Amino acid sequence: MKRDSERVPKKNKRLIAGKPLFFHIADKLKKTNLITNLVINTDCPDIEKLAKERYGQWVIIIKRPKNLCGHEVSMNSIIKHDVNHIGADNSFLQTHSTNPLLSIFTIKNAIEIFLSNQKNKKYDSLFTVTPMKKRLYDEYLKPLNHNPKKLVQTQNLPTVFEENSNIYIFSGDAFLKNNHRIGDNPYVYEMESNNFESLDIDESNEWLLAEILISGKKNIK
Repeated sequence: MKRDSERVPKKNKRLIAGKPLFFHIADKLKKTNLITNLVINTDCPDIEKLAKERYGQWVIIIKRPKNLCGHEVSMNSIIKHDVNHIGADNSFLQTHSTNPLLSIFTIKNAIEIFLSNQKNKKYDSLFTVTPMKKRLYDEYLKPLNHNPKKLVQTQNLPTVFEENSNIYIFSGDAFLKNNHRIGDNPYVYEMESNNFESLDIDESNEWLLAEILISGKKNIK
């Protein structure tokens, strides 16, 4: 987790619905009872302090070296650093503090699917996607999945998928082999598109939406 962010300042430790943003996803990871350790790579002393106070020995803090700080650094470089630090013989689940609505059920289900298929080596990784049925155009405004001259209802369009950055699961060995969290033979985990579970906070309006949704869920409970 970075100390600063470009579009939503200091969002990782900023309070949302009464607690720092990253607590929301970390609390859910802990409640699955399937995560051996929470690993946080950060250059922020405040995040390190908050994490240690809340999660104790369950959390492993990796202090991000200066050469891996900055907005232009590839996430693959950070993951490689962490895999080498923790050990390539482990399996890793990567999610983000910006996914506060991700459910315990989805996390557990994804882990169980990956582990059950890892035994027979059917899949070497898993990542989540959101299905879409929308009329899409490329950067040159050429239609990607439809013919504008043949207007069909959106539910009849071919399904396209958005890599939603909610969950990535991979073995350390597979990552070092491919230098990528999506391996040669990944399991593609579809998340529902008709709710906000896969919301990723990247802009200020998404922060406001997440705050409303989290507060609403608390009131419903």
